[in-house]
Amino acid sequence: MSAAPAYSEDKGGSAGPGEPEYGHDPASGGIFSSDYKRHDDLKEMLDTNKDSLKLEAMKRIVAMIARGKNASDLFPAVVKNVACKNIEVKKLVYVYLVRYAEEQQDLALLSISTFQRGLKDPNQLIRASALRVLSSIRVPIIVPIMMLAIKEAASDMSPYVRKTAAHAIPKLYSLDSDQKDQLIEVIEKLLADKTTLVAGSVVMAFEEVCPERIDLIHKNYRKLCNLLIDVEEWGQVVIISMLTRYARTQFLSPTQNESLLEENAEKAFYGSEEDEAKGAGSEETAAASLPARKPYIMDPDHRLLLRNTKPLLQSRSAAVVMAVAQLYFHLAPKAEVGVIAKALVRLLRSHSEVQYVVLQNVATMSIKRRGMFEPYLKSFYIRSTDPTQIKILKLEVLTNLANETNIPTVLREFQTYIRSMDKDFVAATIQAIGRCATNIGRVRDTCLNGLVQLLSNRDELVVAESVVVIKKLLQMQPAQHGEIIKHLAKLTDNIQVPMARASILWLIGEYCEHVPRIAPDVLRKMAKSFTAEEDIVKLQVINLAAKLYLTNSKQTKLLTQYVLSLAKYDQNYDIRDRARFTRQLIVPSEQGGALSRHAKKLFLAPKPAPVLESSFKDRDHFQLGSLSHLLNAKATGYQELPDWPEEAPDPSVRNVEVPEWTKCSNREKRKEKEKPFYSDSEGESGPTESADSDPESESESDSKSSSESGSGESSSESDNEDQDEDEEKGRGSESEQSEEDGKRKTKKKVPEGKEASSSDEDSDSSSSTSESEMTSESEEEQLEPASWRRKTPPSSKRAPATKEISLLDLEDFTPPSVQPVSPPAIVSTSLAADLEGLTLTDSTLVPSLLSPVSRVGRQELLHRVAGEGLVVDYTFSRQPFSGDPHMVSVHIHFSNSSDTPIKGLHVGTPKLPAGISIQEFPEIESLAPGESATAIMGINFCDSTQAANFQLCTQTRQFYVSIQPPVGELMAPVFMSENEFKKEQGKLMGMNEITEKLMLPDTCRSDHTVVQKVTATANLGRVPCGTSDEYRFAGRTLTSGSLILLTLDARPAGAAQLTVNSEKMVIGTMLVKDVIQALTQ
Repeated sequence: MSAAPAYSEDKGGSAGPGEPEYGHDPASGGIFSSDYKRHDDLKEMLDTNKDSLKLEAMKRIVAMIARGKNASDLFPAVVKNVACKNIEVKKLVYVYLVRYAEEQQDLALLSISTFQRGLKDPNQLIRASALRVLSSIRVPIIVPIMMLAIKEAASDMSPYVRKTAAHAIPKLYSLDSDQKDQLIEVIEKLLADKTTLVAGSVVMAFEEVCPERIDLIHKNYRKLCNLLIDVEEWGQVVIISMLTRYARTQFLSPTQNESLLEENAEKAFYGSEEDEAKGAGSEETAAASLPARKPYIMDPDHRLLLRNTKPLLQSRSAAVVMAVAQLYFHLAPKAEVGVIAKALVRLLRSHSEVQYVVLQNVATMSIKRRGMFEPYLKSFYIRSTDPTQIKILKLEVLTNLANETNIPTVLREFQTYIRSMDKDFVAATIQAIGRCATNIGRVRDTCLNGLVQLLSNRDELVVAESVVVIKKLLQMQPAQHGEIIKHLAKLTDNIQVPMARASILWLIGEYCEHVPRIAPDVLRKMAKSFTAEEDIVKLQVINLAAKLYLTNSKQTKLLTQYVLSLAKYDQNYDIRDRARFTRQLIVPSEQGGALSRHAKKLFLAPKPAPVLESSFKDRDHFQLGSLSHLLNAKATGYQELPDWPEEAPDPSVRNVEVPEWTKCSNREKRKEKEKPFYSDSEGESGPTESADSDPESESESDSKSSSESGSGESSSESDNEDQDEDEEKGRGSESEQSEEDGKRKTKKKVPEGKEASSSDEDSDSSSSTSESEMTSESEEEQLEPASWRRKTPPSSKRAPATKEISLLDLEDFTPPSVQPVSPPAIVSTSLAADLEGLTLTDSTLVPSLLSPVSRVGRQELLHRVAGEGLVVDYTFSRQPFSGDPHMVSVHIHFSNSSDTPIKGLHVGTPKLPAGISIQEFPEIESLAPGESATAIMGINFCDSTQAANFQLCTQTRQFYVSIQPPVGELMAPVFMSENEFKKEQGKLMGMNEITEKLMLPDTCRSDHTVVQKVTATANLGRVPCGTSDEYRFAGRTLTSGSLILLTLDARPAGAAQLTVNSEKMVIGTMLVKDVIQALTQ
């Protein structure tokens, strides 16, 4: 830096109109002023004896530093004032020295005795500042002095000084790593600190110096979890990150145990079938061995971490929310991870930088946990004001979230994005459409047709990107799309983008047998312009020539030789080498090697279709929220997230021992102050723990140690200060009060009969009810409903249920449908088919009278062997479900083929995909041997054919079952006139129309047969039609109410044509296949 500019900047001569001028010397702004006069006025003010002038000078110097000006030449004048008695001046001097001590090490060393005296100053701010300056002098000679100062500061009375000591530890470690052992002792001492001010800083020091020493965290784990809510935001991020790694080494994986439970259920199913064949004796042994399986029970300390971090999802700091989100993603059970979605979506309203980081993490999460973000699909829609990188990330998330249910909405959104002016974004959108077509096979044809329409776009980049994506999609089903390949071949004259031209040439060469006439002509055109093409296009021209030479040598022999001759003398050595290699391989010669005989196998070998995958697929091995995850590369200092242990380490290492005198003093205080409250709660806490602890899964020592640790924490904290003692007692009263409330709640809930579950289900019930358990502080409530249910006798269980029915609940009350329900056979099927075209009947009566019988018929839900004598079938009744019109009515038929009565038949906790819901049938109290019963339940399939998985439970067993609906049962008939039908059909054209041709057999030519087969396949109503050979049907999907219009044009000669118009493209595609299958059988 030259003298004059530096001088004018530092003196402030060229200050703007809004900035104060700091230079008062008349020559301060002069160009010819000499360098030695810089800051003379400030030096004079620092040399005076007046504290007011020194304070003014230091304020101006610190202001200069804040504005980015260089003030290092003032170091000698400032360092002299380090011994000033004025506290305000001394604080500002230390601020200056922290900034420049590293640059002016020699001068700073001269004042080291003053810094050491500052460490004994009565003012805590001066002590902390002196330590900060001392640790900023990066000279190995003073390492022993720094170590001594840090040890003294770690025992200081002021938490602010102890925090500064924690900050100094990484500085000393980076200066001299041989001091690690001594620094670990200081870290261990500071980790035991109970103040929130120190917690974040010491954990940061722990992460920098000794992250592998997990044993230092054991005793402080519960304290850190409880202090977390009150630590400053920077400290919260550091502590959460450290506790994530700690939990991965100390607790069992909740998700792994859930999958084990499902596997065990399947084994039980197959095992029971074998036992049936062996005999009754083996059945008893199998039944005895089943309850012996050890269920997954979450460690109380694992639950403590999840419970104490959950409130931080509402933090104002995006970094804290992101830290909690990654903790839940890596540590929480599947049923509880969903709570982070709403918090992450809230962060999308923040600045674009925050959005970028959040969307990177959401993109990774949405690959494994898609259902978590599906309810917030619209939050990822793209705004025109978003930057390009945000748009592309939102596209990535939308593509990951696309499934059969929401794909019509997503594709409509993508159609809008293609009109954007941002070309990079349009290209990314077209690639996203290609990925959707790959992942969801039922919309592949729709997407392909949409991309072909884009080929007529005026924008060349859009056309080029479409060609590249079409090429990848055509590789999956090339035989069916010969017309599209011909259409692409015609574009070679217009498209100039090299990648698109190369893709078209590759397609024509690969599938030249589908376009035998066009391929040679394309080669002729490309041979003309060969010398002017880009390198990537030239390589594909050579490939095309070789493939045509091998398949159609009569027409293309001379063309191929001409192309190879041009390529032989090309400027690019890659093209020259390819030409030589190709010539030797395909043109037979005397000197040709053995490879020329296998030329066809080499060039025309079938290629696997490309897999269009997300670029975020393999990023989850990096810890979410880390720099390494953002860059997709391991950054310096990154620590790998450890794998879950196979067996849980000993939980007693986290128990804290409390000295005897502390226990005694606490007991005396409790007796004096709150004797009646604590005596009542102590009397209740004993049986609660004994009732909840499972003798097979938890030992007695564990329960003792956990109770000791709880009392130990409260007693040690109460001994620290009077305020801490009052807070601890307040917390204790809250937790014990919530324990009492929890017990009352469970006692009330038990008679309803929905909480019972066997040992197989403990993990599922604990994870699914975790949301409600968050309100209570006690960990033991998780398994309480199951224990109460087991102990409650049947007589007492049924009584309260009848008392609770009030007149206000009559709408929700459904009488128990134990008797078999048979649909009223008022109208015969043949008469119904004839009457369907009439619209004179009242619309409210028609569905109930004329709903045809489903083609599916009665299906097995539970086999006699698997159900241990219980046989369960189901049928789709096509009757409106009384509880909710959006639900499909399913009749469940039970029959008992065993020798013993089956009691307490009810639906257990369902495991349902997002959007699907179940209205359970009333519990069947008892089913005698040989007796049958029918119950009605409603299922909202959310307009998808995904299976609804749930459990059928008896008093002793539970069975995993699933109901998957045919697409024709997801709709209800609609009755409309011919004009209304045509009007609605006109609105649903383009991508919402699916047309297929079919050959009707002779047995399916009569009106009655066609109508019967269509209405048996799909729950649709017939629409009157003027022509005799045309059939029209209409319906609406139950959940969303989207119209389904079906037209069958059954011509007397030739193929019939089936057309379905619907917004729900997936349902339309599936319906076409089902109807064609029914009509052609």
